[in-house]
Amino acid sequence: MSLRRTAAALAVPAALCVAAAGVPAAAADESPSASAPAQPDPPAALYGKGDPQYDGVWRQSVALLAQDTAGVKPAAKAVEWLAGQQCEDGSFASYRPDPAEPCTAGTTADTNATAVAVQALAALGGHEERVTRAVEWLRLVQNDDGGWGYNPGGASDANSVSVVIGALVAADEDPAKVLSAGERNSPYDALLGFRLGCEEAEPDERGAFAFQPEDGRLYANDDATAAAVLAALGGDLTVEPDGDGSGAGAEPPDCGADGADGTPTPAEAAAGGAAYLERVLTRNGGHLLSAMPGAEEQPDYGNTADAVLALAAAGRHDTAEKSLAWLAENAPRWDKFGDSPAALGQLVLAAHATGGDPRDFGGTDLVELLNATGPAPAEDGAAEGGGKDDGKGTRGDGGDGDGSGVPVAAAAGFAVLVAVVALLVSARNRRRSK
Repeated sequence: MSLRRTAAALAVPAALCVAAAGVPAAAADESPSASAPAQPDPPAALYGKGDPQYDGVWRQSVALLAQDTAGVKPAAKAVEWLAGQQCEDGSFASYRPDPAEPCTAGTTADTNATAVAVQALAALGGHEERVTRAVEWLRLVQNDDGGWGYNPGGASDANSVSVVIGALVAADEDPAKVLSAGERNSPYDALLGFRLGCEEAEPDERGAFAFQPEDGRLYANDDATAAAVLAALGGDLTVEPDGDGSGAGAEPPDCGADGADGTPTPAEAAAGGAAYLERVLTRNGGHLLSAMPGAEEQPDYGNTADAVLALAAAGRHDTAEKSLAWLAENAPRWDKFGDSPAALGQLVLAAHATGGDPRDFGGTDLVELLNATGPAPAEDGAAEGGGKDDGKGTRGDGGDGDGSGVPVAAAAGFAVLVAVVALLVSARNRRRSK
């Protein structure tokens, strides 16, 4: 859920948008004075070539989750790298000046990195103690409203609440029973506080979710809605296709004769959110629009993939499959964008959720590309000769390789990505659906 976002999570849609625009790895001016400072080579256990200090936990977790859904057993050292990012208190951090060094008193933990790491480690198995400590930390920093902000103590937001709900579900915890110490509110109570009901919204925005209140009001946010629908259904990022089209359905709020809809259940709120996403996707021809300043009319590939996850979880398979088909037809050339593990992983998860084949995504094998961004898998039974270096750029051999041989450089370099993420963060709360 793929997945939504804080600076780390926003890196996925940001990278996709930059790639779609054809921005090269460096800025347009490739002179030495305009180039970003040289970064040390990333660890051989890490997916992607970019400096991991800002998004290492997020991209590693999404890559591992995607591989797991595709039947790939990742290299042990890739899993160990993620597990090794856990701090003593159980948390994970998106920003680590040096991910090879232990956490310090100055390390700023965040709920999103912790939650996505929980989802990955729980899915892979064998990390129960680490998962338990991470969940205990999340419970410790829960806000009185039942939710979470990006950092402990920050105001709750729909995206952070949603990814933590996914972590609780992955860890076999019932989110409805994870109550705040002060007000005894659950994560679902916090999530429903971001919903636009009959009294707060215009008819075409009813059922949507806001990221956070702005000036005391809620504004529909497509990204927050996709994340919230998945969470309200009690789902994490690994949505399993049910194949029969059943689910929560997609019905807008019933405002009744008095124009009010009361307090919905999480499932009812998910149905309203799914109906809103279907309206927006239909209006835009199958995709969501970017929240980047100056690019509001451009497609947002990452958030569209998030919407596919949400609609698949809600049983809205026709719309989900149409949007996935739109992505396969219109998204950037993935064979020219092979070093963005979070973006590739997000698409693998979306394809899996709809029952599609991530190994044939518009003619491209997303799983092969994802595998090639990190150490060779320990096992990939679905691929011929899986886990071996086939000369096409798979990095490493599952051992302690030096990380050489990564395929074509990513279309969005790290310096460009950070700038785009900063713009997205500044614009995030101001995004209103059109």
